[in-house]
Amino acid sequence: MVVENFEIGIIGAGDMGMLYARRFKQAGYVVNLCDTPERHTELQSKHKDLGLNILRDGYAVSRRSDLIIYSVPAVVINTAVEKYGRATKVGAIVAGQTSVKTPEVRAFIEHLPLDTHIVTCHSMHGPNISTRGQPLAIIRVRSSDEHYERAVHALEALESRMIFLTYEEHDRITADTQAATHLSFISLGTAWSLQGYHPWLNPQFISGINNVKVAMALRIYASKWHVYAGLAIMNPLAKRQISCYVESMTTLYKWMVAGNRQEFRTLIHDAADFVFGHDRSHKKIMLDDSVLQQLSLSQVPDEMSRPNSHLSLLSAAVCWYKMRMSPYDNLVCQTPPFRMWLGIVEYLFCDHAMLEQSIETALEDRYTQAEDLVFYTAVTGWGQCIELGSFDGYRERFEKTAEFLRPKLEEGKDLSTMILKKLTNGEAQASLNK
Repeated sequence: MVVENFEIGIIGAGDMGMLYARRFKQAGYVVNLCDTPERHTELQSKHKDLGLNILRDGYAVSRRSDLIIYSVPAVVINTAVEKYGRATKVGAIVAGQTSVKTPEVRAFIEHLPLDTHIVTCHSMHGPNISTRGQPLAIIRVRSSDEHYERAVHALEALESRMIFLTYEEHDRITADTQAATHLSFISLGTAWSLQGYHPWLNPQFISGINNVKVAMALRIYASKWHVYAGLAIMNPLAKRQISCYVESMTTLYKWMVAGNRQEFRTLIHDAADFVFGHDRSHKKIMLDDSVLQQLSLSQVPDEMSRPNSHLSLLSAAVCWYKMRMSPYDNLVCQTPPFRMWLGIVEYLFCDHAMLEQSIETALEDRYTQAEDLVFYTAVTGWGQCIELGSFDGYRERFEKTAEFLRPKLEEGKDLSTMILKKLTNGEAQASLNK
């Protein structure tokens, strides 16, 4: 049942804006959509068969809509609300879809009329995944009980799993789940680019959890740069975790090349005990090795495989240990990249033989140490870019790497989607068998 006499407006016709527009239209709502004025004619032609009201700008959407969702990059949310907020219909509900809520809420409170209601949200996934069953954060900022209930009712059309948070809780959880995760994957891509080889031709990235690293990195680089820049740069809590991840990797890499074997081993095992416990026989994220072996982009024969230190994964566990943070506490607001990231870290640390090979490779294999030097350089470079708050620098680095990886971006995105589906199906089956 839709909310009667209730029109939904979406400002921003990017990938997420269009995902929302289609879902609300399918549910039976009148949907008013706009992007920048210069795209008006293009959108009318491109989406003429969807039954949407394609309006010229945010003023037109704001004046007639009962729920207005700003689906714009976090970096421009203040500008957009400042420009269109004054046209908001009296009594309307306003929401946003940015991944960082503190600046979004600040913009709403500063620029929206007092006779409007603020109930914002965030779908914790990208536009290439159905909203059905995925986590959806619902955040009540300023609203009457009646308008809050109407907003929640309308958002039920997405068929997502609703999680009710404050905006401060949201930003803490997204920092904990996404900051270091994204840094790791984008740094892998940059390291491959800096060395001038594609991962599907590298004997260190042939099988198993390496397939996940490659697929998820390609998935991120197939997306828009601002999706990741906003979270990393505009969320102060994200910078804290990114700094800890860089420091953790720096410590490990220095000990690798200096030959500090005991310090290296002790830190890894302390992190393992803290994050995964002493008994690691029961994994919480069920990655099936047979599935991971089947899903691969590698063009290198298995017999040419080389060991991998998995420095990116070791650093993640050490980071969680240093921050005294259990990644499992945040699965309630998981994103697909975070779930896969935690899954492969868990997979490594819960396999004694694989973890031991990882440690020995890191400490003894000179080839691997040379490869990891480039990855370490990529991580510190991204860390400095984020610390400086440089959106231009972030965009330039991201797009340059994306261009290098372009031959396999779409294939990698498809592969990561297959991995995520198989993971979801496997967990559902395991739940039924309990």
